[in-house]
Amino acid sequence: MKKDYYNILGVSRNASQQEIKKAYRKLAFEYHPDKNPGDREAEEKFKEAAEAYEVLSDQEKRSIYDMYGHDGLKSRGFEGWGGFDDIFSHFSDIFGDVFGFGGFGGSRGGRGRTPRRGADFRYDLEITLEEAYNGTTKEIVIPREDQCLTCGGNGSEPGSSPATCRTCGGRGQVVNSQGFFMITTTCPVCRGRGSVIVKKCSVCSGTGMERIEKKLSVKIPRGVDTGSKLRLPGEGGSGERGGHTGDLYVVVVVRKHEKFAREDSDLHTLLDVSFTSAALGGRRAVKTLDGDATVEIPEGAQPGDVIRIKSKGMPSGERGGFGDLFVHLNVTIPKKLTKEQQQLLKKFTETE
Repeated sequence: MKKDYYNILGVSRNASQQEIKKAYRKLAFEYHPDKNPGDREAEEKFKEAAEAYEVLSDQEKRSIYDMYGHDGLKSRGFEGWGGFDDIFSHFSDIFGDVFGFGGFGGSRGGRGRTPRRGADFRYDLEITLEEAYNGTTKEIVIPREDQCLTCGGNGSEPGSSPATCRTCGGRGQVVNSQGFFMITTTCPVCRGRGSVIVKKCSVCSGTGMERIEKKLSVKIPRGVDTGSKLRLPGEGGSGERGGHTGDLYVVVVVRKHEKFAREDSDLHTLLDVSFTSAALGGRRAVKTLDGDATVEIPEGAQPGDVIRIKSKGMPSGERGGFGDLFVHLNVTIPKKLTKEQQQLLKKFTETE
């Protein structure tokens, strides 16, 4: 099983980005392969720290991880880290000021400027069978990272604006000579953005994002079943650097009912009948999701017999119309009889 990313870095779940960065920097220095040649344990710890930083330093990935854990990241195509090239890219982001040319891992120039689509979110919504039958509208609350309203997403305190990065001249990349080679790397100061924040926004601390709780109205159509998915475009995670917002997928869970069992669009229910009613037959009222219906019990009905009532099941979205209601007879035997009932039954046995 994968370890908890917060435990790997030794930080609390509400740690700031600065605390996460500081913790990763300490571990990366301690377990870097160049400092521990041939040490497989140190190499694994270096990889774990890099994977944890990959997720927790990214606002969207961190939000998904906090809500759904490792499975949530995997279902959205985030596998933690992308190999040593990805590891050293993050190492270079942290230690660019130390190594001057972006550290290890070669060129990954321009990474910071590429638009990136926001993550898709999932919300499991529980409803009753009656609500699935009639359709309903539900209000839900989604915690998410969204563009900071105070600074408009640029990370700067209102009244100030980002300044062109002096290190790269606004290009987002720096070129360094290493012997006969020219190496282009992401600017270690602005991280490829081409600009730096002079005065950080007091609300989002310069990240351009803030955690909010957004209320949404979700319309549930008639006939939905457990596992049905409703897509709400643009209600997922916010995109980065002009990228599109992700989508929200609402997954329906229909709660079990005390009287009805569901099988696709058909319903099944149990009807208690006395042994005399089963023997003589007759008409009985049966509850459905659309009021009461009348069922005809044939003479000589046996325990477990099933009577079908057409179109009294669930709405069928695929083929239209309704499923059927299947009434299962449960013939009951009285535990106590009066003297008169006993005498009548004895007379009945004499006629058999």
